[in-house]
Amino acid sequence: MDPIIQTIKAANRILVTTHTEPDGDAVGSLLAMGLALERLGKRTTFYNESPIPAVYQFLPAVDRIERRLQPAEAYDAAVVLDCGDLSRIGTAWRAVSRMPFLINIDHHVSNTDFGSHQLRDGQACATAEIVYRLIQALGIPLDKAMATCIYTGILTDTGSFRFSNTNAAAFAISREMMEFGVDPYEVAQHVFGSYSLGRIKLLNLALNSIEISRNGKLSLMTVTRGMLEETRTQQEDVDGLINYARRIEDVRVAALIQEQANGRTAADGRVRMHVSLRSDGTVDVAALAGTFGGGGHRTAAGFQVESTLVDIKSELLAWAERI
Repeated sequence: MDPIIQTIKAANRILVTTHTEPDGDAVGSLLAMGLALERLGKRTTFYNESPIPAVYQFLPAVDRIERRLQPAEAYDAAVVLDCGDLSRIGTAWRAVSRMPFLINIDHHVSNTDFGSHQLRDGQACATAEIVYRLIQALGIPLDKAMATCIYTGILTDTGSFRFSNTNAAAFAISREMMEFGVDPYEVAQHVFGSYSLGRIKLLNLALNSIEISRNGKLSLMTVTRGMLEETRTQQEDVDGLINYARRIEDVRVAALIQEQANGRTAADGRVRMHVSLRSDGTVDVAALAGTFGGGGHRTAAGFQVESTLVDIKSELLAWAERI
């Protein structure tokens, strides 16, 4: 960790970013890290290519997150959070790769070790846990704002402490964040407390799309662009829907196939899709995602693919027969 600390302390202009379509860990880690760097007196840019989901708009400094970058020369270093690969930050990845120092902070076991410095821990419950440790190592005093962001990252990435990545640190750090004023009820109300009518309608369509493999071990859920248009929902409303497919009795792996809202349909019917995978722990879905160029954890992974719904479903169903 020493080279990372030295790089951060030497830099004056730092970019902090995370993956597109960010989840709670991504947003929480970005904001906590950015606020900590500002406490050190750094000129910090908070960046994400995607709109921040409505459920995380309550987080401190969320309005600071920009969607445009200055030229690479404007920064001394970049801190990339919660990304298994640099391309996950979106179209800006080439510009970011040209910055003098690139610090890769992540908890995905499939991380490609990009960057000039890596701070990775596949045993961490969330990237927010690693950010917490780095803030401590930098000697930066925590406050309620940073604590709220760290707590939110841990809460969401552990599935409210229900997922297999929930470790002792998840509870210890969350307890400490409460000492800085974090209210678990308030955070939970923002993140899980209410859904729009459109999201409920989207859930209904997604549940109706579920298909089960012949051996009963894989459930497939589909969300198309048409579904989003019909229900007047956004990409962010898809978050968490896969858990319904995962909870079906005897299912060991759930897959959510989602057409990308800004994708184009090719002449042969292929479209850009994101496939999310969840396992009960008996199947390594990171290995499956890796065969498609993706990655993640043993129990939660994903990949991008350009295909037709028929073809990607056929591939996944064929794979399921080997479980």
